[in-house]
Amino acid sequence: MTSSTLPKRPPVEPTALHDRAVEHLEVIRDAMERAGSFTAVPGWGTVAVGLSALCAAFLAAKAAPGDRWLQVWIAEGAVAGALSVGAMVLKARRVGISLGSAIARKFALAFAPSLAAGAVLTWSLAADGRAPLLPGTWLLLYGAAVVAGGALSARIVPLMGLTFMLLGVAALAMTPAHGDLFMAAGFGGVHLVFGTLIARRHGG
Repeated sequence: MTSSTLPKRPPVEPTALHDRAVEHLEVIRDAMERAGSFTAVPGWGTVAVGLSALCAAFLAAKAAPGDRWLQVWIAEGAVAGALSVGAMVLKARRVGISLGSAIARKFALAFAPSLAAGAVLTWSLAADGRAPLLPGTWLLLYGAAVVAGGALSARIVPLMGLTFMLLGVAALAMTPAHGDLFMAAGFGGVHLVFGTLIARRHGG
């Protein structure tokens, strides 16, 4: 068989090569994003935190302003922290992520400073008799923590943090009498909505 009789291969279209290259790049980029993101943010754990916050908002609204009101929300902070950590540990085990990994440490380091600032301001404002400013302060700083940590996680997480920040600004602009309503809307409602979305879209 001479070379003139050999079947000729159809030329590869440049557009086909381009499409395959783009597809491969998208796969590589997706893998890199997953490797560099913290995916153990617990959706259902966030829902549980929202439910506990709604209970706390009800109790706080019944409590007299002052130390008892503050004690209710400090207790809720401890409960929410325990629920979040426990749910995160369970999800991390399920998805195979070590909480001692570099990305988990970066998430914690991004999340912690705003919470530490919130603890300091809680003591300062309460001691100065300005506890009515605490709901807005808590919402704003917690939102900042979620935005910072969420930059290393799924895109929906920093969006949740931004929602908290907007509620915090609104709470600081409104009269102090609405503080518990903003706390219920933020720590209760926002956690419920975004927690459900995270659970459904990102594996529980």
